[in-house]
Amino acid sequence: MAKRDPILIVGGGLGGLTTALALARHGWPTRVLEGAPQFGAIGYGIQFGPNVFHEFDRLGLSEQVLAIADFPVALSMMDALSGKELVHIPTGSSFRARFKYPYIVVHRIDLHNILLDACRRHDAVELVPDAMVMNFADRGDAVAVETKDGRAFSGAALVAADGLSSWFRARLIGDGDPRPSGYVAFRTIVPMAQVKADLARDNSALWAGPGLHVVHYPLRQGTEFNIVAVFRTATHAERGDPAAYRAELEYTYRNVHPAARALIGMLDMRWRRAVSDRDPIRHWHQGRVVLLGDAAHAPLQSLAQGAGMAIEDGACLGELIAATDGDFTSAFRRFEAARLLRTARVQLESRAIWDFYHLDEGVARDVRNATVAEWDEAHLFKCLAWLYDGAVVPDAKGP
Repeated sequence: MAKRDPILIVGGGLGGLTTALALARHGWPTRVLEGAPQFGAIGYGIQFGPNVFHEFDRLGLSEQVLAIADFPVALSMMDALSGKELVHIPTGSSFRARFKYPYIVVHRIDLHNILLDACRRHDAVELVPDAMVMNFADRGDAVAVETKDGRAFSGAALVAADGLSSWFRARLIGDGDPRPSGYVAFRTIVPMAQVKADLARDNSALWAGPGLHVVHYPLRQGTEFNIVAVFRTATHAERGDPAAYRAELEYTYRNVHPAARALIGMLDMRWRRAVSDRDPIRHWHQGRVVLLGDAAHAPLQSLAQGAGMAIEDGACLGELIAATDGDFTSAFRRFEAARLLRTARVQLESRAIWDFYHLDEGVARDVRNATVAEWDEAHLFKCLAWLYDGAVVPDAKGP
């Protein structure tokens, strides 16, 4: 297949756009098909560890990302019942000295716009909105898709970056719906001036409690405050009305520390989502179609790495397609080999940490609190090194 034939990317999120940019660096044309009427993102906050900056550097976007980022002074884990700080990871000078890059929080829309603008500046990237893929065919030497409105597109290969409930995963892997965790999440952003609770506003904090947690951090140079409330509920798969949601929230969080409980009253009842992930699998491709990001290896939010893994995926896949000169069988196999253990570890550790956060009152919670009290900065940095030191991007000499 000649290099001039585009690679189709289904999904215009962070992973899909990163893949397009990574390929554009090497002159490979891509066509990004987005099912929504226009390219955009859900308007809430997102956290990134230093590992993503290895990829932003490669794409020449680090300065732009840093310009729209906030920099929490620490990552904190609080006991949601007592209000005591259990874990404190400083993210200042010692953190940057160890990991070379900062820990940041950004508004997802702001980051998405940076990637979109970068794509628009590349002649090799074509952005196609309102293109919901409803059918595809791998013809052996090309891939063809048909959209809901009857349009047809073809390309040298196809990258499915279509998220947690991936349409392509259902057809390539067929392993069913995402795995429900039994939890739901509410997300809200409010003006910082409206936050009256007695809590730190310049860090990224998680209040861990029995079957629940609350996350908060600043956004947009401290002018906004991102709040996420997550809890276990038998109604996780059900839809209700705002009044029922509010009553359930108030009851669930009735015993948490007053500072955390004050945030619950600020939540917008219109955004409620079940929390799910995927089981790790070894193979993400068939023929000329490959899964990427959450479609391949969606984790729980415990490590705040879902988007980070998708961005790493995109950079890795782009390099491998270029390194193999369009030998997609080789590129996709090497992509799986390079990314499998790292992404599976994120998935599995996220599950373990999820349970660690949500321990019920009792001996297990007491043991957790006593154990983490012994963790110093050096220990915490060592525990995070496998993740925050970044991923190895294979070169042309790989297997």
